[in-house]
Amino acid sequence: MTVHRYEPIPTAQAESTVQTTCAYCGVGCGIKATVNTEARKVLIEGDETHPANLGRLCSKGLALGETLVDTGRLLHPKVHGEQTSWNHALQTVAQGFVDTIVEHGPDSVAFYVSGQLLTEDYYLANKLMKGFIGSGNIDTNSRLCMSSSVAGHKRAFGSDTVPGCYTDLEQADMIVLTGSNLAWCHPVLFQRIKAAKQQRPHMKVVVIDPRRTDTCDIADLHLPIHPGTDVALFNGLLSYLAQHNAIDEDFVQAHTEHFTEALVAAMEDAGQRPALAQQLGVADYQLETFFQWYAQTEKTVTVYSQGVNQSTAGTDKVNAIINCHLATGRIGRAGMGPFSVTGQPNAMGGREVGGLANTLAAHMEFDHPEHWQLVRDFWKADNLATRPGLKAVDMFDAVASGKIKAIWIMATNPVMSLPNADKVKQALKDCPLVVVSDCIEDTDTTRLADVLLPAAGWAEKSGTVTNSERCISRQRALLPPLGGARPDWWIIAAVAKQMGYGRAFDYASEAEVFSEYARLTATDNNGTRDLDLGHYSHLTLNDYDSLPPRQWPLPTKAPLPDGDQRLFGDGVFFTPSGRGRFVSVRYRAPATQVDSHYPLTLNTGRIRDQWHSMTRTGLASRLCGHLPEPFISVHPKDAGRYQLKDGALADVTSRQGQARVRVQLTDQVNLGEVFMPMHWNDVHASRARVAALVGEYVDPTSGQPENKYTPVQVQPWYEQAEALLVSRTPLPELEADYWAMRRVNGGYLYRIASEQHPADLDKQLQSLCQNGDQQLAFGHPERGEFRRAFVREGQLHIAFSVAKQFGTRDFSWLGDLLEGDFAATAMRALLSGKPDQQHSQGKLVCACKQVGYNTLCNAIREKGIDTVDALSAETTAGTGCGSCLPELEQIIARESAHEAA
Repeated sequence: MTVHRYEPIPTAQAESTVQTTCAYCGVGCGIKATVNTEARKVLIEGDETHPANLGRLCSKGLALGETLVDTGRLLHPKVHGEQTSWNHALQTVAQGFVDTIVEHGPDSVAFYVSGQLLTEDYYLANKLMKGFIGSGNIDTNSRLCMSSSVAGHKRAFGSDTVPGCYTDLEQADMIVLTGSNLAWCHPVLFQRIKAAKQQRPHMKVVVIDPRRTDTCDIADLHLPIHPGTDVALFNGLLSYLAQHNAIDEDFVQAHTEHFTEALVAAMEDAGQRPALAQQLGVADYQLETFFQWYAQTEKTVTVYSQGVNQSTAGTDKVNAIINCHLATGRIGRAGMGPFSVTGQPNAMGGREVGGLANTLAAHMEFDHPEHWQLVRDFWKADNLATRPGLKAVDMFDAVASGKIKAIWIMATNPVMSLPNADKVKQALKDCPLVVVSDCIEDTDTTRLADVLLPAAGWAEKSGTVTNSERCISRQRALLPPLGGARPDWWIIAAVAKQMGYGRAFDYASEAEVFSEYARLTATDNNGTRDLDLGHYSHLTLNDYDSLPPRQWPLPTKAPLPDGDQRLFGDGVFFTPSGRGRFVSVRYRAPATQVDSHYPLTLNTGRIRDQWHSMTRTGLASRLCGHLPEPFISVHPKDAGRYQLKDGALADVTSRQGQARVRVQLTDQVNLGEVFMPMHWNDVHASRARVAALVGEYVDPTSGQPENKYTPVQVQPWYEQAEALLVSRTPLPELEADYWAMRRVNGGYLYRIASEQHPADLDKQLQSLCQNGDQQLAFGHPERGEFRRAFVREGQLHIAFSVAKQFGTRDFSWLGDLLEGDFAATAMRALLSGKPDQQHSQGKLVCACKQVGYNTLCNAIREKGIDTVDALSAETTAGTGCGSCLPELEQIIARESAHEAA
């Protein structure tokens, strides 16, 4: 039996400070981590020297140290649920893939990987599948977030190139934010723009979004267009620019092609502006204002994200935006350009190394024979795949049909995130071999794995990531891996060796992997491709470990750049002609439409303090308090029409599936539209996976799903009883018609609803407690009220309260009862159902500084506070990442109105 050596990555010394990179979104923030290796404690602060964030961090980044716990970690390999050795697990995986390939061919296997992998991990996964297994069947969850941008970039630029830099956001005179709630999804970039606007008040900000989000807090103009109409909007803009002599004729003539065809299509598509405004659902004067500002403002940056990408017309939306920048020559120069911001920490790195099924590696393509030959020769891969593989949705369709019989899923949770998620769940149940690499043991997807491989967590890994502005940063190991966890690159290389490809996967360190990848980008490049890391082709381990954050390209023949690097400023692109391409696009309606059965349009997205499937953010109690339960935002008039009440439960049904969540009434969504977050999964809630509602409709070019437009119905669901339960440990055995769980200090807080009578629910919850616990009980059975506490060795173990209904009252204080000994004050609070003064902070508003709603309201009333600055000075709320500042303004406004009344 082969023994695969593992040399632990050098980690931080006790009480040392390490510069590393955040684990969350594509902003790629630099972090200074002060590490106590003995206690496995890490204190996090922003790195003022990192160009991405200049010291700023959002609430999620600031809480990273609180997520480095062993709770829920996958610590040892498992085969069919039984703990085993690494050698046995690796042999099982390798033999399973080899046997499947021998019997059914290389296209019968697949890898589904993730933007949370490091570049080195990604590179080896792609090399193994495409280079040596010989199939293109490796795709990534980045397919769900930015593949339309990739496709749009390739059509326009000839390469997947983001032209600009973050400093453009501070140098622009107008920023157009479209399809992006930047304040919540990329908070550090939002704060950079907000600070620049305060310094330069003439800067205009336009927000294009069906919802009125916190991003609108800095907007000079908000265009709440109908979902999916972006192409019509930007075609209207291109038409306006032509009609008002705002086209840069010199640039268009010298540096672009196909302008006339694109303009004709845009003008025919847009028609007359009043009709266009009606089609978009905005006022004509708003449209005129936007078009006029854009025409008159040379330094314009258009920032776009998932609201553009996640559509069956996503690629056309991207090209409609780029067309306007090409037409005005606003690209590749300071303060101007189209700017795609990505959702994951290494989505860009995955795009670079070939993590998408339709690319080879290093920005080389299957349809370029010279690229194919170059990769084949470089890898010495006689079995290199000759055609693209299956994109994500098609890949899991192939699993469902039995075409794919073995799949390896790395660092992602497709049962929670892919469209028609229940179909994905069944497909994996039926698949003969499902291998999952993850650092978390219990996820929707790990529950279906035949083999579980424990991967190192964020603070235990060493490698590189690339952010949205093409800046490569080092992620440095802070702590040794827990248990038997291993880095992903090592796991992939070890499986490759077991499969017989040892010579091509013999690496002593992640530095060797990165240097090989860098050499591939530089090989026979000569400026023919945008991605060139020639300067990093022969790094020593010390060089690699000390790499500073730096934007590519980094060709050997040019000096290392110091500062920003923009592309296309010289008007030269990576198309065969060297010209930027206009793409003719026309508005296409979303793939499905509302009807009498499904009358509402569902939009999805992130919330402020959570990220993806909550496996990391869900470990930090401070990140779970702001929006603690899965919800659906509904306009008050729609709520009246469908008998929905604020804070009550409702069933959300689409043509694909169903969810049960709480109703949140708000006028921030338009009539006929609803919004539901993406984060909750089967580990954190009974039935709240939004992806189970979304259809499998994809963009024909990019393969990206239409997550932003799903026809649904929302109907009230009536419970007979509710319960609030706190427990020191999670309760996987809990079964209820509705439940949602969140982390609190010392344990977990559940909110439960049931069709049972309160007395029956009380009995069911008692069965979760253990014999020998001291029980304290109080209640009014005739009113259906029961309160029980189970104390063990002076500490509260489980407590719950049952009633017919709790309504919208705040119960976050219950979580505080698990801290320390079970004191008399805590007992009184629990049994009375009311918090004492110690536990009365109220619903969390500021996650960074842990300030609650009641604290804020009391300060406003007692001190007569009427400005956000004064409230922040009094309470510290808003002095961390600043994401809560819009909510602080709303609270002041509500309290002022209440006082006036």
